Amino acid sequence: MEDASIIRKKSWMNRKGGKSNMWREGTIGIPQEDGSNHIIHFWVKHFDEPSEEYGINGGRISKLSLKLNGEWIANYDRGWDIEPTGKEAEIALSILLNAYN
Repeated sequence: MEDASIIRKKSWMNRKGGKSNMWREGTIGIPQEDGSNHIIHFWVKHFDEPSEEYGINGGRISKLSLKLNGEWIANYDRGWDIEPTGKEAEIALSILLNAYN
């Protein structure tokens, strides 16, 4: 079985109040034992500097959404609205924390 990884992403930047914030959107493939992949769609907003107040684990990600098969499996908007709901959500979150936090 292959490792989970980001398979597609795009990014864009907004400027607000002289500060930039970066949005990322993409998909993560989570390999299954039968050889198929669960595809998780993600959206992440992260900043250049970490935030103890708003970031996940005091880091740079201030917003994060994960969707699997049309269902929200995690959502963070300066705090957890939907905590990761299962194994796939935990794996995707770990990949995104490593990449952007």
